[in-house]
Amino acid sequence: MKWLCYWKQIPNHSFEYRYKKPLFNTRGVDRIKRLSYEVLDEHKQKFGEDFADNKKILDQIAIIRSKGLKNEIAGYITKFIKKEIRDEKIKQSQIESSKVENHTLQEKISDDDSTEEQVIEIVSEPKSGDTKE
Repeated sequence: MKWLCYWKQIPNHSFEYRYKKPLFNTRGVDRIKRLSYEVLDEHKQKFGEDFADNKKILDQIAIIRSKGLKNEIAGYITKFIKKEIRDEKIKQSQIESSKVENHTLQEKISDDDSTEEQVIEIVSEPKSGDTKE
């Protein structure tokens, strides 16, 4: 992890060297995802969309001493479950819309076939004014 540092000038003309943590820590995010996936692999059916319920279930399944870490894992699990449910609903709506589109397309095709048949019938009928005498 890279530490940012800067020199701060103090009023009595001496300098203070200070370390500062980066704003975004990617290792922590990876750790939370990894731990969440480990829990979800074995106990996915127990979790739901409610954060408080997921926290209680996480207490029963695993021993996590850090309150913050437990909250982050439960939050990630909640977000993951909600995303899966939302994606599933989108897929279902796409399937429904494609079925409706296919049905309307088949109706249009059948309507077009009937109009072509009518045109063929009109063309195939002999004209009464064309008789030779």
